[in-house]
Amino acid sequence: MTDGTGKDDGRAADGGAAEGSSPRRTRRQFPGISSRAYEHPADRSALVALRKLSGFDTVFKALSSLLPERSLRLLFLSDSVRVCDVQFPHLNDMLRDACHILDLEKVPSMYVSQDPKPNAMCIGLDEPIIVVTTGLVELLDEEEMRAVVGHEVGHALSGHAVYRTILLFLTNLALRVAWIPLGNVAVMAIVTALREWFRKSELSADRAGLLVGQDLQASLRGLMKIAGGNHLHQMNVDAFLAQAEEYERGGDLRDSVLKILNVLPRSHPFTTVRAAELKRWAESRDHQRLMDGHYPRRDEDQDASVTDSLRQSAASYASDVRGSKDPLMKLVTDIAGGAGELGGRVRSRFGGFGSGRDAGAPPAGGDAPAGPPGGSGG
Repeated sequence: MTDGTGKDDGRAADGGAAEGSSPRRTRRQFPGISSRAYEHPADRSALVALRKLSGFDTVFKALSSLLPERSLRLLFLSDSVRVCDVQFPHLNDMLRDACHILDLEKVPSMYVSQDPKPNAMCIGLDEPIIVVTTGLVELLDEEEMRAVVGHEVGHALSGHAVYRTILLFLTNLALRVAWIPLGNVAVMAIVTALREWFRKSELSADRAGLLVGQDLQASLRGLMKIAGGNHLHQMNVDAFLAQAEEYERGGDLRDSVLKILNVLPRSHPFTTVRAAELKRWAESRDHQRLMDGHYPRRDEDQDASVTDSLRQSAASYASDVRGSKDPLMKLVTDIAGGAGELGGRVRSRFGGFGSGRDAGAPPAGGDAPAGPPGGSGG
């Protein structure tokens, strides 16, 4: 079986070792690891701030009767298959293994729900519940599925299930008062900020999945399959990552605006973007130090500084802008760096939209603008 790059990964054609068996390799365990070790800086800053609010969790857990959590628990118990030693035992082994690697003492309940759409989620206030669909189970091989289970256990360890449920409750509450003048504006601001955090929390969980599976190619293959289906022999990981590169750098300012509009309503980043982000993190010094055993412990979480976390988040966003190849982000960087000729630069970046006189001329002090990409990244 190939790994998506055309190379044989040494596994059987049926997708891996026998169900319920451990991978044929030794994987590292992370005793006492704090979720801060793998969280995206923007996700980490929000979580550290929420954890510092004394009584925040307690108050909203007391209000859990107002949320559909009880109903969801009963729904999954009555109409899905609970993972255990005798039901989906290979998933049960993966779940326990993921909790062992991330040192999560209490193993969350896990259910398989009949749904052809590949999906997984971690929900709940008092006790996280992990749900995976049959579409996902049937799509992924063992090592790819291991990364997904690790992804959901990462959500549980970070407390995303608690905070997501709380913030969704607050959002629903805000929607009820949207009739108040300017209420819609306020609600959209809340929802937009909430979705941005959701997207960053998904990047965090992708990293947790890599820590559990410790197989970057499997993680990337899983994301590629979620995007393109179970046709691994027709796909290639390197080409898939190249799509992310093309998506980021291609087009002009019109495309940059469309990218923003496309991502705003989404709770997850685009799949190619997730793959590229995970690969960058896997090659980073932070990941190497973590794998070497140098990581924050959860018994130190109470000492985490909100100010430091916010500073790291701001630095991360600034670094993303500086390193981005997106035309809009490059323009922002140029402006911040004191580049002149703003009007001419904007016209050239738009490819002469609305004016054909000097559309092809390069901006003063810069290179000629890139033409439109050869194809859309989707």
